[in-house]
Amino acid sequence: MVGNEIRILGICGSLRGGSYNKMLLNAASELLPVGTAMEIFSLDGIPAFNQDLEGHLPEKVKELKDKIKSADAILISTPEYNYSVPGVLKNAIDWASRPYGDNAFDRKPVAVISASPGAFGGARAQYHLRQIMLCVGAFMMPKPEVFVASADRKFEADGKLSDTDTERHVRTFLESFVKWAKAIGNAAASGLL
Repeated sequence: MVGNEIRILGICGSLRGGSYNKMLLNAASELLPVGTAMEIFSLDGIPAFNQDLEGHLPEKVKELKDKIKSADAILISTPEYNYSVPGVLKNAIDWASRPYGDNAFDRKPVAVISASPGAFGGARAQYHLRQIMLCVGAFMMPKPEVFVASADRKFEADGKLSDTDTERHVRTFLESFVKWAKAIGNAAASGLL
């Protein structure tokens, strides 16, 4: 934390230009509580994970790891591909959590949101991502949850969130996430973590 400000790093699990999850992450960045800032990091350009390169990380991977480490909390917005997270997101998590002893996600407050034109709003991807983040030692916020179903009807053509119920739900979610991040940060500063 810088002063009392919480710095969140937003990561979208989709590279698609018209991604509903990018739209949702952008909407979240505009609905943050006072005293909170978000930087959104694009996973575009991260190469496929190769353990042979762990000693000489690609520049984009170094940048990702540095941004995760310097953030107070991480907000991931992910689509659902084949009942799971997109390969680009899993790949980025693999890079950021390795090599052993240099895990950028270790003890980091993390939350997940998702949007989909389908009826489940990316729920299966979220639950799979929770398993992955547990493995890398992140502190996943358990509740509330945000699953934006029928996303194709909740955003304008310019990407602006137009559904007031979703906006209210995302705002409440972000307020809880900031409290979660502060609690984790205070526990870490007190030596409890």
